[in-house]
Amino acid sequence: MQLIFCRLRTHQWCFILFNVVLFHILFFGADLVEEYFLRALPNTYTDMKVLEARERARKLDMTPLKANISKAYVASRSEACSNQEIFLLVLVFGSPENLSRRNTIRETWANQTHVRGYGTLVLFVLGKPSSEGTQLEVVQEMEKHQDLIQGSFLDSVENQTLKTLMAVEWAVTFCSRARFILKADEEMFINLPSLVEYLLNLRTHPEDIYLGRLVHQEKPNRDPQSHGFVSQQKYPEKYYPDYCSATAFVISQDVARKIYVTSGEVPLSLPPGAFVGLCSKAAGVVPAHSSRFSGKKHIRYNRCCYKFIFTSSTARDTQLLQEWDEISNGKGCTVLETYYGLVSCKVMTYLDGFKHLSVDALQNEALHFAD
Repeated sequence: MQLIFCRLRTHQWCFILFNVVLFHILFFGADLVEEYFLRALPNTYTDMKVLEARERARKLDMTPLKANISKAYVASRSEACSNQEIFLLVLVFGSPENLSRRNTIRETWANQTHVRGYGTLVLFVLGKPSSEGTQLEVVQEMEKHQDLIQGSFLDSVENQTLKTLMAVEWAVTFCSRARFILKADEEMFINLPSLVEYLLNLRTHPEDIYLGRLVHQEKPNRDPQSHGFVSQQKYPEKYYPDYCSATAFVISQDVARKIYVTSGEVPLSLPPGAFVGLCSKAAGVVPAHSSRFSGKKHIRYNRCCYKFIFTSSTARDTQLLQEWDEISNGKGCTVLETYYGLVSCKVMTYLDGFKHLSVDALQNEALHFAD
């Protein structure tokens, strides 16, 4: 083998080197190009409506409304932020019936109150279940863990945008000193240390921060027979404005206030992500893209890769427990290990994507053949 390498001529070495460089450009270039073209540009505010919305957000004072707002919740946890400095408030959206998942999250990535000396607080956001028996279980869970916020509306697919608005209202009312707010769905793995470190290293003043996996030029669902139908009357435009995937995104406290003051102008019947995007746009806030947010994708597990990314969709509790045990063992990753981990999980995730596409294609062919 050594002899073969020694006998390689200059043009052969150049060819090998060219292919190695090309591989890396193609492999990591997509993320770099994506980050470049989807980056947030500096804003200049000339629209009077935008300026008025920003001024209303700046002057917003929820103190007189605290008592009335508390009555709108089954459980408000209004004192959760009162005696501590919160750097990152994490609001996990889940189903009332899914106690098992909440317990798994409590045992894994949410089981930390400080990251690099900065306070983090994880709370679960729920609506009301359809079953009285489930509600009794939720009440017992509240008494035991003291980490639930529950609205008085039915927790259904149709009410997820209402749940999002409720969470924003709660944050600006009862946790107004939290510098950042992370909204995440319960199926997500969250790498809090990596995310907190990123937020601490932001070069700009931490205002107008709206960060996540960008959804670009998504069309509203115009099929009246399908779930999530949006009529022309509700939203006449061809595309939604760019917004961050509702699976997980970060906003600064000032953006939460801006979303709250503009929310009355946006229909609650729109999907949660688009709703937040429209509210943000009305206040002159531009979403910023980061490829370290996975969106709905499951990133194939690699320890050093998971120490770098911010989120990954993880369906099974057992999978999350196993991955967390390995990630949290205190062992760090060298630059080379991180590089290898990113290559490994990226390749395997792409392969998983092709596999799912192939399965879907076979299923569609089978259905077509049956018809």
